[in-house]
Amino acid sequence: MMAQDPIRTKSGTVRITDSTVFAASTTIAAALVEVEPGGMRELHWHPNTDEWQYYIEGEARMGAFAASGQARIFDFRASDVGYLPFAMDHYVENTGTATLRFLEMFKSSYYADVSLDQWMALTPPELLKVHLDLPPQVTDALRKVKAPIVPA
Repeated sequence: MMAQDPIRTKSGTVRITDSTVFAASTTIAAALVEVEPGGMRELHWHPNTDEWQYYIEGEARMGAFAASGQARIFDFRASDVGYLPFAMDHYVENTGTATLRFLEMFKSSYYADVSLDQWMALTPPELLKVHLDLPPQVTDALRKVKAPIVPA
């Protein structure tokens, strides 16, 4: 069995497994996420299913954003469990001094996420300007290549 290559950045690592690397995994997909101090699992959402999280070690703060401007902040540490409903925007920040490790788990045969930064970077800048009134210095800084772990 071939493992999917980890996604590495200066701020952390994401290791994904699903039916594309483990054929028997028809009802579960997962990612082991490691975030270094000062790092953050970027703002994103999962377009295919709810997310369960299990915090293995470290300390975290998760911001979750729903429709109509509703938002909540949650703090986690080792052995805590988090949950996000389908398609809810969220980020997870390492608030401690050691590496944060947690599992993202999904009732799905495949792992899927959408990076807000990448999604906006691939949107025509004229649309961002008209709808969000974003100046060029903001749109020019957006990343077209996904970086799931970024500096906080």
